Amino acid sequence: MSMDFTRRSAIIGGTLLSMGSGVAFARGAVSPAPTRIGVQTYSFRDMLPLPGDMVDKMIDGCRRLGVDMLELFEPTIQPPAFSENAPWAVKDGKLTQASLYGRPPEGPPPANVLETRQRIREWRLSTPLSHFREIGRRFARAGIEVQAFNFGLKEDCTDAEVEWGFAVTKALRARAMTASTTLRMAARSAPFAARHRTIVGLHGHSNLRDPNQLATPESFEQALKMSPWYRLNFDIGHFAAGGFDTLGFLHRHHKKIISVHLKDRKAHDGMNMPFGEGDTPVCNVVRTITGNRWPIPMLVEYEYAGGASVPELARIIQYVRTCAAKA
Repeated sequence: MSMDFTRRSAIIGGTLLSMGSGVAFARGAVSPAPTRIGVQTYSFRDMLPLPGDMVDKMIDGCRRLGVDMLELFEPTIQPPAFSENAPWAVKDGKLTQASLYGRPPEGPPPANVLETRQRIREWRLSTPLSHFREIGRRFARAGIEVQAFNFGLKEDCTDAEVEWGFAVTKALRARAMTASTTLRMAARSAPFAARHRTIVGLHGHSNLRDPNQLATPESFEQALKMSPWYRLNFDIGHFAAGGFDTLGFLHRHHKKIISVHLKDRKAHDGMNMPFGEGDTPVCNVVRTITGNRWPIPMLVEYEYAGGASVPELARIIQYVRTCAAKA
């Protein structure tokens, strides 16, 4: 990307300094700023099996895309071997059904996944925080903001792992933690968020069958009441696929939204699609955020069937910028 293309992002650029929600981040001032486009590093998962250091690969990807903000998906800073059997892994250039539909697998996990889960637990609790401080410094030296640490806040997490997630969020100097979680786990985690004084952006999916899932407007509203530190990491693809009024929810709750995941899915719990080919009101969401100058980071997420991540993300970002320019 050219430097002119990067500078053009100033129309929706700026530094996110507050969430407009009455709770400021410890290091930030409180003056709102226009929103920027960043990348959820889940989008770079095709890079995990490739040679080289993953942090270097992500920095290079961001530079090639002309973006300076990311949400750091935990597996992209774990040993890559941990992701080989993940339900969302890219294998031989192909995406899994779990990834194509943005659908975490249901039911008991297979034995190899349970074994890997134990290895992840051991790695988390044995890796010094200095390792993550250095990762944060590497992104900072490259001029890239770690907007949030995307931690797997699952019900099988031990209390020590939950503590670890908050500690790593601080070590990375991320502005918030984001987490795919459940109502039960959100209730259990509320005291941790308060003790660490850390904003948590709750992320949902489109599973409407399980009342413990964060999926419906009511479930998100219920979770927000659990802690003054809770906000929403609003995935518009999952929300629209669930059949809900995405723009209406955005207008009602924008002060509680710390970031939006941009993706395009088909309705009726359908497949992830190239941007503009699904049923998610991506352009209207981008125009609404940009036109209102709401300080909500827009994080693109590449999850449809396509090619290598950087060229696909370049197309996605251009699509989003075109939408923003019409606000």
